[in-house]
Amino acid sequence: MNRTWLRLALSVLAVAALVGGYFVYQWFKTNAARSARLVMWLRDAPSHPDWAVHAGERCGEAPFLTPTDGFIGYLWDDSFRLGQRHQGIDIFGGGEAGLTPVMVAYSGYLTRQPDWKSTLALRIPNDPLQPGRQIWTYYTHMADRDGNSFIAEQFPPGTSDVYVEAGTLLGYQGNYSGDPANPVGVHLHFSIVLDGGADQEYPSGKLRNELDIRNTLDPSPYFGISLDANRSQGKVPVCVK
Repeated sequence: MNRTWLRLALSVLAVAALVGGYFVYQWFKTNAARSARLVMWLRDAPSHPDWAVHAGERCGEAPFLTPTDGFIGYLWDDSFRLGQRHQGIDIFGGGEAGLTPVMVAYSGYLTRQPDWKSTLALRIPNDPLQPGRQIWTYYTHMADRDGNSFIAEQFPPGTSDVYVEAGTLLGYQGNYSGDPANPVGVHLHFSIVLDGGADQEYPSGKLRNELDIRNTLDPSPYFGISLDANRSQGKVPVCVK
């Protein structure tokens, strides 16, 4: 009986190892390919003009404008390490910090909390894809490595619920991470965040915790571009008309 249980346990462990190995392989294959392409872009962006998206463009009938220029290097639900899920998209301009403009993707009411050096959030009272639902758009990394802001002067810290039109200049891409010794690459991180609704921790009129992917939405239908890492199939994320 003991030998039977031992063989069964070893069989279960072997299957688990195979399944785990498959998922590790898929994760590595997908993320390694995307990262390699990003390195190529950052080294020589002008050689890859067909990889770029452009600020202010709209893909087909999608409601959102592209918020900045560059290469969409990382997608929604991407993973930089096992167990981590990316809550939005990262658009890399390919230039120095403070040069690539960032604009409003969809009209809404802008808030910049007093301690936000590189971040803005826009409240959209009526989700264009689900009328009656309130959502938020979230823009960050708009400061240099030391926290010197690249956000437009008309949106100082403490700005609250100011209406801005789609296409309005918000600032410029930066590389602020909160740690001057470890700046991120120059890019815009953009995500779509759910409103608190009836949640006690995040009441209506407050965006949920953007760091948790469960509080964010797949941006693909809002831009008309495949931006879900699970469905991208390794393709360069650009508008296909």
